[in-house]
Amino acid sequence: MKEPFDLLVIGGGINGAGIARDAAGRGLRVLLVEKDDLAQHTSSASTKLVHGGLRYLEHYEFRLVRESLLEREVLLKNAPHIIWPLRFVLPHDKGLRPRWLLRLGLFLYDHIGGRKLLAPTRTVDLRQPPHRGVLEDRLTSGFEYSDCWVEDARLVVLNAVDAKERGADVRTRTECVALERGADRWTATLRHDGADTKVEARAIVNAAGPWVDAVLGRAVPGEEHRNLRLVKGSHLIFPRLFEGQHAYIFQNGDGRIVFAIPYERNYTLVGTTDVLFTGDPDTIAISDEEARYICAAVNEYLSQDVWPGDAVSSYAGVRPLYEDRSANNSTVTRDYTFELDREGGAPILSIFGGKITTYRKLAEHALERLDLPGAAWTAGVPLPGGDIEDVRAGSAEVARRFAWAADTFGESAIDRMATAYGTRIDRIVGTPAQPLPPGAEIALGLFEAELRYLVAQEFARSADDVLWRRSKLGLHLVEGERTAVARWFADQNPAIQSASAL
Repeated sequence: MKEPFDLLVIGGGINGAGIARDAAGRGLRVLLVEKDDLAQHTSSASTKLVHGGLRYLEHYEFRLVRESLLEREVLLKNAPHIIWPLRFVLPHDKGLRPRWLLRLGLFLYDHIGGRKLLAPTRTVDLRQPPHRGVLEDRLTSGFEYSDCWVEDARLVVLNAVDAKERGADVRTRTECVALERGADRWTATLRHDGADTKVEARAIVNAAGPWVDAVLGRAVPGEEHRNLRLVKGSHLIFPRLFEGQHAYIFQNGDGRIVFAIPYERNYTLVGTTDVLFTGDPDTIAISDEEARYICAAVNEYLSQDVWPGDAVSSYAGVRPLYEDRSANNSTVTRDYTFELDREGGAPILSIFGGKITTYRKLAEHALERLDLPGAAWTAGVPLPGGDIEDVRAGSAEVARRFAWAADTFGESAIDRMATAYGTRIDRIVGTPAQPLPPGAEIALGLFEAELRYLVAQEFARSADDVLWRRSKLGLHLVEGERTAVARWFADQNPAIQSASAL
């Protein structure tokens, strides 16, 4: 058997990918395994926000909010192509939270997190454009504040890409099916494509999300592991419900909030829900009741009502929250919790909870808990493609620099790829002096050159990996085009399997 890995990370969501990247950058020998695709589950089913969590202030989670607000601008600077500022409009609705409470919460939100890049809160007159006619007439005033939007699945993928480039071994479609503990190392059985292999690691991070208790059961058999409360969050996607680049945050009568966010240019993303989940996280979908709940919440605010049948798509995910015995699913902490087990030999660190915004700090704290060598380094280092000089311009700056390639790829494809890949778009289109051939156009604006890049560099192994995680092209393409992408992957299967084995 080969030299043991210093760290085996189980789970290719945002926490696992972030830990693998941080550890690899410290010079550790790292293996990351994910039973499906990167970000296939919880980490691609979020509301796509990098935010402090305004409503968490009501639950006195000041530490979590402060850390999240500080991280918001760190992540914005490190990945301005896939993260960008977004203004949120919060209408004041009489009978719900009083105006003074909203103002106080937003004052804290502006000041406890060291805001520098983002614009401050201001009051807004909802009787004026662009809100007039969009919202119910009773809503006359409100507040506008800043948070950030993120391409959540791409954030995971880019962390995994950087981890690999720093020496980590990243294996998707690889499940850890057994764990055997020794005095100073673990022996893990990994299953890929029906074949089992064994590896050794001196420490394990269990970042398996909804499956974290199941992994613990393999590592520490004979004990009951019930640390999780699985809470389902679902979203609906509608044809665009309002114009403008702002989002709305609506208060609901049950104390929750619902977001309505501009999405993929032509759509509005609405969500989310908090529903206790007890089924199989591999098979999860929005329920009719959740769809009705979301529409009812939005219809309290928008002048034009929407119905579940108006949605063009939906998605749902499970939040693997730490079971804190809270009576309400909405008040269960979103903060992360560690469980470190060193009894009987090599250590295993299990992660419960957490949110996209705090993944980088979570990674630092996880490596500290394991007493692994090396200093924290990720705060000031851009993610792949994020080395953009003008953070506020973000991907728009990249699109301008590569506008020359629009004659070959099309203007909309250049804009889309600039957002997805940032400065690494040159690995697909080349440079003015040395342009790269696009290859065949497999679907509108999607060329072979991009697909080959995704397979070679971003661990893509199927059409769904491309259409629904590394991009959201599945929303924009017709069925025949989606089928063409699937056919391309089928035709390339031997080459893709070869890439997967590397």
